[in-house]
Amino acid sequence: MEPLRSDSAPSEPTGEVEKPLQLVRGESITVPVIQQGGVTGYFLTRISFMVDQEKAKAEELPMTELMTDQLFTMLTGDKMVDLDNVNDFDVNAFRDKIKTQMNERLGGEIIQQVLIEQIDYVSQTEARRAADGQSGPMERTKIAEEAVPEDAKPASGH
Repeated sequence: MEPLRSDSAPSEPTGEVEKPLQLVRGESITVPVIQQGGVTGYFLTRISFMVDQEKAKAEELPMTELMTDQLFTMLTGDKMVDLDNVNDFDVNAFRDKIKTQMNERLGGEIIQQVLIEQIDYVSQTEARRAADGQSGPMERTKIAEEAVPEDAKPASGH
């Protein structure tokens, strides 16, 4: 028999002060997938972050625009997603890489958490079919998705 636990027991102080975090919502962006010299499809993405509120205030940087640029670099330059093996996509490694590279670019530990709201893949054929106005939903491959906490305080990103 397992011992009973009391969730109401006081927790031990750790000495760490919890940093006030602020939500910086990312924009929905479309990143072309280029293979063998041509566009074969598109990543549809929306990635947001939880940032250290105090450090972010000190920065006068356009966070959303920096994130968009970083995503283009990662999704077109690095082969982060193997479209033939989407189930092997390591969302935690992707999230960690974004956080690390963004913090390096910003010169400090500003990004505390990366929230991957959406990463989908749409083939060039499907995108063309939808652009031509053919009926029916556009077929997409869902690569990653998670909800943004409702209680997060949004920021302007600037």
